[in-house]
Amino acid sequence: MDVLVTGGAGFIGSHVCRRLRRDLVGKLVVLDDFSTGLSSNLVGLDEIEVVAGTVLDDDLVTGLVAGTDAVVHLAAVPAVARSLQNPRGSHDANATGTLVVLEAARQHGHPVIVASSSSVYGPGAAMPTSEEHPTRPATPYAASKLAAESYALAYARSFGSRVLALRFFNVYGPHQRADHAYAAVIPAFVAAALEGRPLSIHGDGTQTRDFTFVGDVATVISDALTRDVTSDLPVNLAFGSRTSLLSLISELEGLLGFPFRREHGPPRPGDVHDSNADATRLRTMFPSVTPTPLRDGLRSTIEWFSETDGSARSAPKNSYLAVP
Repeated sequence: MDVLVTGGAGFIGSHVCRRLRRDLVGKLVVLDDFSTGLSSNLVGLDEIEVVAGTVLDDDLVTGLVAGTDAVVHLAAVPAVARSLQNPRGSHDANATGTLVVLEAARQHGHPVIVASSSSVYGPGAAMPTSEEHPTRPATPYAASKLAAESYALAYARSFGSRVLALRFFNVYGPHQRADHAYAAVIPAFVAAALEGRPLSIHGDGTQTRDFTFVGDVATVISDALTRDVTSDLPVNLAFGSRTSLLSLISELEGLLGFPFRREHGPPRPGDVHDSNADATRLRTMFPSVTPTPLRDGLRSTIEWFSETDGSARSAPKNSYLAVP
């Protein structure tokens, strides 16, 4: 099987590419505009074609889809904060970009896996949150991800397109950099601890998240392609854990062996207080996937930070980078 991965140079995308290269025989093509992805994330991946470009380029996307058999669509503007600063930019990349990909895939009859987000549920969702729960996006980012998955599911119902819309919860792991402009909480905490800086906590730390190890996300996506798993309903991609930030800090302190200094500030605009997936649908569709325990995933993340500087300083573009 030949696969196109949009956003493949990003944190999640690069893990997906490595898993696909291991599991699937065939051509692997990455499309990325490198606005948040890094060419260095793909170092060591053999026999991969990397194309610098945007999912908003209809002709480019259509041509790449025509040369492959399936699409994993991860390209997006990935941050709540950025969507508050530039709502139109988030909409264009996340919603319109998804429509471009879906239309190209429809023309060629290819399946598409679309990355959505738990943010579509909005604040105050019942715990654990099932896919049947009403969606109440509270930010332009969340609205754009809901639009993206809605287009995918509408294409399934209108045209018979084979799609799988996965609602990502708090994905973490190696290659998630701390000095990225939109760094997530785990790399931010790990970097601060290793550098002897106080941890910056937005709120009182009792907020909870359903942390999902990036390797498990890649495994689910690879399994979906291998078995041609599709659905006209969205699927939570998390395993039903619920960890407070204070508990997360305790786990990290145990792994690193020293206490952290902490600084509390006001909650960030658009943040939900609690997040916890109902994993029933995921476990039914992917019964062979076993989630990585949080402690093991954190250990892998810390090891990566210890082996690298955990920074976003970009290496020179790879020699195989193709610019259309």
